[in-house]
Amino acid sequence: MPDFTAHRHPVLAVRCPECGRAPGVWCRRPSGHRASDLHKARRIAADCLFVAQHGEDASIERVGEDWVIDPKGRAERNRLERMTGVQLELFPCRRSSKTARQEHGS
Repeated sequence: MPDFTAHRHPVLAVRCPECGRAPGVWCRRPSGHRASDLHKARRIAADCLFVAQHGEDASIERVGEDWVIDPKGRAERNRLERMTGVQLELFPCRRSSKTARQEHGS
């Protein structure tokens, strides 16, 4: 059973289905270089396993240097997802500052 609190990022608790990197090891690009972000397939796999292990209302949050699981942390988010029909990723990708500036027209 994956331990989502044991690594520097919760998604690292699962093996990457895209590049095959083991739990705890950052994703690699096809060229062999370190990926700037974890693969989407890995984030989705982590989402599914986290929900299966902890329930759909659970969340994981950064508290200081540690990751902490809150059994009811997603209750409000789940309510909003049901209301709007839009599903949000539990472990979204990081946006670069360049992407954020482009989205905000800066």
